[in-house]
Parts: sequence; C-alpha cells; structure tokens
Amino acid sequence: MLGGSILFFYRKVRKERKENVQFAPVYNTLHKKVFFCAVYGIMATMSQLFAAEERKNRRRAEPLAVRMRPQTLDEFVGQEHFLGEGKLLRRLLAADRLGSVILHGPPGTGKTTLAYILAQSSRSTFRQLSAVSDGVKQLRDVLTEAEHRLSTAKQKTLLFIDEIHRFNKAQQDVLLPEVENGIVVLVGATTENPYFTINNALISRSRIFQFEPLTQEHIKTLLHRAATDKERGLGKYNIHLHEDALDFLANICDGDARQAISALEIGVLSSIGSAEGLTPPALESSALIDFTRELASESVQRKAVAYDRDGDSHYDTISALIKSIRGSDPDAAIYWLAKMLVGGDDVRFLARRLVILASEDVGNADPRALSLAVSTAHACELVGLPECQLNLAQTVIYLACAPKSNSATTAIYEAKKDIQEGRLVPVPRHLRDASYKGSKELGHTGYQYAHDFEDGVVAQEYLGVEKEYYRPTQRGFEAELARRLEFLKERLKEK
Repeated sequence: MLGGSILFFYRKVRKERKENVQFAPVYNTLHKKVFFCAVYGIMATMSQLFAAEERKNRRRAEPLAVRMRPQTLDEFVGQEHFLGEGKLLRRLLAADRLGSVILHGPPGTGKTTLAYILAQSSRSTFRQLSAVSDGVKQLRDVLTEAEHRLSTAKQKTLLFIDEIHRFNKAQQDVLLPEVENGIVVLVGATTENPYFTINNALISRSRIFQFEPLTQEHIKTLLHRAATDKERGLGKYNIHLHEDALDFLANICDGDARQAISALEIGVLSSIGSAEGLTPPALESSALIDFTRELASESVQRKAVAYDRDGDSHYDTISALIKSIRGSDPDAAIYWLAKMLVGGDDVRFLARRLVILASEDVGNADPRALSLAVSTAHACELVGLPECQLNLAQTVIYLACAPKSNSATTAIYEAKKDIQEGRLVPVPRHLRDASYKGSKELGHTGYQYAHDFEDGVVAQEYLGVEKEYYRPTQRGFEAELARRLEFLKERLKEK
C-alpha cells in the first residue's frame, strides 16, 4: 500500500515537470527523491509479503503439538496447584510482580508453553536461548541488549532458557548479576532436579515451580481441542473420536501432552492418505475419519518410557524399589523393578543394590536373604538379559516377603559414631597380638581360648567398657538369636 502511494506521487511529479519547464531543476530534485522513496516503499512491501509467506510456510510445517500450544493462561491445561485461581503464580502475574522462576518437571507438561504465556502476561520483551546449542557469547549478547532496553525504553526482558541444567557452573554464573539486579526475568525450564543441577546462588534468586504429569482428563481435553480446532488443529477434517481411543492415548502417554497429540496427528493424517509429507492436505475432507482404539494403538506403536538412567527417574525409581521391599510390598517392588528393566537400567547395579538391601533391611531376620542376593548377582553376570530378569524378580519378591531387621545396620552405624565422635577405647592387653617374640614383655598375655571352655564361651573382658550395639528384633530367625544372646550375656557376666 505504501509503495503504491509513493509510485502514484512519483508519476504526478513527472507530469508536473513536463508541464512546468521553468521549474525543471526543482522538479528534478524532487523527482529523484520520490523515485528512491518509491523503490524503498516497494522493497518494504515486498519484504513484508515475503516475511508473511515465510511465516505461513513455517506454520504449515509445524507439528500439531506446536500449533496447538495454548496462547493464554485461560487456555492452559493442568498445573492447578500453582496456576489455579488465587494460586501464587497467577497472583504474581496479576500484580505484574513476576520474578525469576525455574520450571521443573517431565516432558510434555507445558513448561515451554508457560514461558511464552508468561512473557505475554508480564508485558516483557521475550528472548529465548537453548542451553543445548547456545553458549556464553549468545548469553552475554542477550543480557547486554536487555540492559540497554531497560535503560532506554524502561522495558524488562523475559529470558527463557530451555534445558537450563545443561549450562555448566560458569555459564550459570554469567546470569547472576542481571538476575540479581532485575535486568532480566529468568525463566528456566529443566527436566532434571534443579537442586542437583542448578547453582545454589541462582536457585536462591528464583522461585521453583514443579510441574506434575498431566492427568488423563487433562490429556483428553487437549485431544478434543486439537481435533476440533479449525484454525490451528484438525477441525477441517470430519473426525469421529472414539472414547476408548481417547482413554487409550490419555493412559499410554504417561501425562505427556506432546506425545498424545502427536499420536492423534499421525493417526488422522495417515488415514486420509496425505501426499504432502509433513504438511496436512490443503483441501478439507468430507470423508469420515474413524479414530478407533486400534488406530490409536497403531499411531503410538511402542510406548516410549520416560526414563533417564543418569537422572531423577533413575534415582527416584530405585528409591521406590528399595522402600517397597523394605515395606514388604512385593507387588509394588516388582512394578518398580519392571520400570527400571524397561528403562534399560544396568542389571549389575540392580543386583548390587539387592545385595546391600539383604543385609541392611532383612539382616539376621532371614540370613538366607544375603545368600540369595549374592547368587542373583552372580546369575546376572552369568546369564545376562533378558533371562536374568527372572532371577531379579525372584529375589525382589523373596526380600519383600522376608521378615525385616535393621539391627546389624544400626549396630555398625552406632559403633562408627562412637569411634568418630568419642574417645578411642584401647585394645585390652590380653586381646592384643601375641604371635611375635617379645609380646610377653609387652604384657600381651592372659587370653583364654573359648573352645577350651563349656559351650565354647569364656567370661573375659572383650571391650573394656559397657556398650550395647546389637539389639536383635523378635522377627524371623533373629528371635532365636535374641534368646541365644541373653544366654551369652549371662555367661559373660560370670568373670
């Protein structure tokens, strides 16, 4: 429009120059200026047209999950514990007092989407970096730009850093002054535990919001929206979503909205036979697309288990496995074991943990538990996967059902604490080494050999001070040990 107006004025100047020859020098100068304005105007218009076409092309190539990202807080689904009406984050946005935040949670729960919405709601300039591909140089450039914008235009910058846990300590330290002084509002997204992967200094300057996996109802809401939205979604197609198909996707995706919406897109587009590769057909289809449970299952293929062998998933799951065995719930223990096996965890690690648990939590309540755990560790080395999962399952069930005792664990911990914090008890002279020449002159005499006495017990001093570390329980075989210990203590008092 601008180019057309300037072009019209340019033609008018040419006509006036011809009709008023006496003013030709003036018109020549004006003619040149208008000519260049016309060229610039046309170029600007063409640039805008090209930019719009490029945006349109990129939009067509975007996956459905990206196109269907909520644009406002009202569209956002899930995380009511901090985004619901009257909750902390909503109050901060309403008061325009949003500070730096760390968004922590599993994939597909809305961390990136919320970052975009926060930028719009807080009326800040939005800038995005990825800790995977960007480094200190790009980070410093954004921070310098943010400081200049705040100084000249009085506008804050919301800096979104995806996968912020991938920044090392030095890279995270670059953020500290600007975050401290309020030059940028940092929004960091991470799937890892921020208390393990982000500097304490940065955590102390930020609020941490933990995202939970979306519920099945949340997922079904998003699937319905994606299937019926005619502008951004699949609403131009005649789709019949079967309820059991929705239930299947909402269950199989484990709270990951991206995974569920991607499966819906694959099922629909494959059903209409799109010939345009990644882009959906341009023409609306009147044919009915029956999105059944079978189609949903085909669209998902093999379920992708969200499990990081080096991250929170690993440590949280092994913690759940150990606590389930300790709590004597074999069904829960088997489930957590299966999750670790499907997630590809190292069976040698699992076997080592079971050997430790056999002594730590079962102990002398069932001494056979340790032998079984050690045998399982050997079986894992000898047999390997997939067959050794049977050995692991047998041992996990046995340990979960076995009587429990941590008496050996508490005994060694209490003794170590006394040694580390108290005065060391000297070894009694009669217990010291007497195998070398000259030991008698040092007083290493008086030891009584227990096997020479009745019941193999001799009353003599073994520690030199009164201490009780081992306190057996009345569970399993340890109840028999408790009775035996009472007898031993009585005999030892006969000195």
